[in-house]
Amino acid sequence: MTQQRLWPVYLMLAFATSTWGSAFIAGRFATEVFEPITVAFLRFFFAALILIPLMLILEKNSPRPRGKEWFLLAALGLTGIAIYNIAFFVAAKYAPIVKSSLFIASNPVLIILLSGLVLKETITKRNVIGLVLALTGAFVIITNGQIVQSFRNGLELIDLVLLFAVICWALYSVLGKISLRKFSSLVSTTYAVVFGTIMLMPLAVWETSWTDVQSADWLVWSSILHMSIIVTVVSFLMYYQGIKIIGAAKASLFINMMPVSAVILAVLFLDEPLYLAHLIGALFVLTGVTVGTWTKPLWNFHRKKKQVEKEAGSA
Repeated sequence: MTQQRLWPVYLMLAFATSTWGSAFIAGRFATEVFEPITVAFLRFFFAALILIPLMLILEKNSPRPRGKEWFLLAALGLTGIAIYNIAFFVAAKYAPIVKSSLFIASNPVLIILLSGLVLKETITKRNVIGLVLALTGAFVIITNGQIVQSFRNGLELIDLVLLFAVICWALYSVLGKISLRKFSSLVSTTYAVVFGTIMLMPLAVWETSWTDVQSADWLVWSSILHMSIIVTVVSFLMYYQGIKIIGAAKASLFINMMPVSAVILAVLFLDEPLYLAHLIGALFVLTGVTVGTWTKPLWNFHRKKKQVEKEAGSA
């Protein structure tokens, strides 16, 4: 496909990954009435109602889980749906969105590190450099640039929640790579969402009262439905469609749109301050993620393309 015909795909990927940033804002609105566990449950309960029929229609000939595969899919639901989203919505409620979104943006490089440790995938020098840059940026963001003072006072509890969220998502991603060896992305995600929703249900019932449900206005419910339909289902389908067309290497670079959109929306709609430390940290994080996830085949493609153009020009 020519470069001119790819621009709709690039726009689709940019929209999909930007909506992930909007989840931080929607999460803040939703947690003004409901507690984080309840918001996580409602988000994926409505998403499951859409994903299950989609899977049954689009993946009707795909293999069904057997034996230990059920435990793998349950682990996906535990790490990436239940625990991660509890931590995510706790952060959305109590932490500045600018801070939490930029910190969570360091995820892709940590995923590469865990993939090397757990799956024995090759870790290149570029991965290590990207990891160092991303973690440096994350540290600048989480300390607001007050590095010496943070060493003296220690990290705040919400900072540990953010760190826990990043680790859980990285674990979910590594387990997801194992699951994708047999199941499609839609099947893996649907089972993970179903398991995670079941795990969240008793906790949500325990912490939520009927008064909370009655006091939730249109903004709260529309925020939850936005996260369920747009962020979880629509953007998922768009992102994986983009992977099919341009490949995972190029598509993964669009993930950098997530923290950018989250920061812009937080500043515009929540009047959150944007400090110099955030900008410096974001530069480190985005550079580290780009360097760490920029695969060698993609680099070789550009180098060979330039070589061909040079030879054609000298001919």
